[in-house]
Amino acid sequence: MYFRSTRGLENNVTSAIAIINGISKDGGLYVPESFPNIYSFLKEKKNLTYEELAFEIINEYFTDIDDNELVDAINEAYNERFTVQVKNNFLELYHGPTCAFKDAALLFLPQIMKRAKKICNKKGDIVILTATSGDTGKAALEGFKDIDEFRVVVYYPKNGVSSIQEKQMLTQKGKNVKVIGINGNFDDAQNCVKQIFGDNSFKEKLIEKGFTLSSANSINIGRLIPQIVYYFYGYFELVKQGTINQGEKINVVVPTGNFGNILASYYAKQMGLPIDKFICASNENKVLTDFFRNGIYNRKRELILTESPSMDILVSSNLERLLFEASGRNSEIIKDLMTSLNEQGTYEINDQMKEFMKDFYGNYATKEEVYNAIKEVYDRDNYLIDTHTAVGYVVKNKYQKESNDTKPVLIASTASPFKFSRSICKALKIDIDKIDDFKVLDELSKSTNNDIPKSLATLGEEKILHNEVCDKSEMKEALLSYLGV
Repeated sequence: MYFRSTRGLENNVTSAIAIINGISKDGGLYVPESFPNIYSFLKEKKNLTYEELAFEIINEYFTDIDDNELVDAINEAYNERFTVQVKNNFLELYHGPTCAFKDAALLFLPQIMKRAKKICNKKGDIVILTATSGDTGKAALEGFKDIDEFRVVVYYPKNGVSSIQEKQMLTQKGKNVKVIGINGNFDDAQNCVKQIFGDNSFKEKLIEKGFTLSSANSINIGRLIPQIVYYFYGYFELVKQGTINQGEKINVVVPTGNFGNILASYYAKQMGLPIDKFICASNENKVLTDFFRNGIYNRKRELILTESPSMDILVSSNLERLLFEASGRNSEIIKDLMTSLNEQGTYEINDQMKEFMKDFYGNYATKEEVYNAIKEVYDRDNYLIDTHTAVGYVVKNKYQKESNDTKPVLIASTASPFKFSRSICKALKIDIDKIDDFKVLDELSKSTNNDIPKSLATLGEEKILHNEVCDKSEMKEALLSYLGV
């Protein structure tokens, strides 16, 4: 299996090189040359463990990495560290060290990147440069901490994440990690990171100093591919639970920000998984909702800070990979669209691409709708969902009402409700007005008889280890300062 850039400059790239590079030299994203259809093979093995299933899927893409090395990477990533559960058709992806779905990919990425570095014979340190809207940062820090020959620099919007998310990052231990708040929003952070990756002369200067830049955002193919696994796993769990029959089509509901998670489900469908519709759920930052309705992507709007902060994004980077497939893998079209987005802040896809998008449904949820959904699910099922998952639930209901489509659904539940405990308490009308965020965890636990995840239970007592804040124009200088260059 080889990889190529969505913008055409690079072809026949091995997985090891694609993983280390993170992003192509032309600013494009790496995509696989093809999608191996292995559902018919895997459905006969539906009792595989998560780790075994991960090997079968990932091994189809990362073919230049030795099988034994891949098995070791998967086991080191997941064994006793990450599990997936399916309850009430919710695909719970938050049973990991950071209590968010990003663990599925960011526990694996450091392990595979270590092996890719060896294959590529890369000398010096790999510097993982990451912008986060809340969850990616902590997961990257946790995954890469204290791994030799790697450093991690995470930028996050200073006033754009929850207090729990911020405290998770600022208390991160590790000899090789750095967290920097920026005076700006997530798109500011992501745009600057992309500019740094696009500055080839800057990257060459860093290489001369012994540093190679790479990414832990979902633009890195080493992070996207392992996310395919949990859609297969979730489907087979629905079969085991008797919710669906083997081979029965389902719809997938994904609360969406940077488009990586829902793109992984699209890749799963290309591998044969019986998925019909992709229900793309947004919060009030409904740039994707508008796109799927009219084929026009327009980031020229004010970013709204919501109570589902991991989705407070106006430039969904991974959409470029879907556009590549929609265009018939036409790199010239993709270059024109991305140039238009960068220069005018908008683009419109052609009629052929609009027809391709018919399997996607986009809609959004307001704060009031999210609160009502959290309360409805808890009152009916005694089951807690977080704000992001509630966005998915609201949009799922809107889709079903509009379409009368009654197919079974699998809803990606992307974070523990305890990461957003103040919002959950407000939705459930639990009085928490005069207590701090870490006491709110206790109140939510006591009121709903749910245990606080271990990694969050003592977070309030952890010492702040990172306190640097800079303007978005100073992000490159902050990186150089940390590296001592």
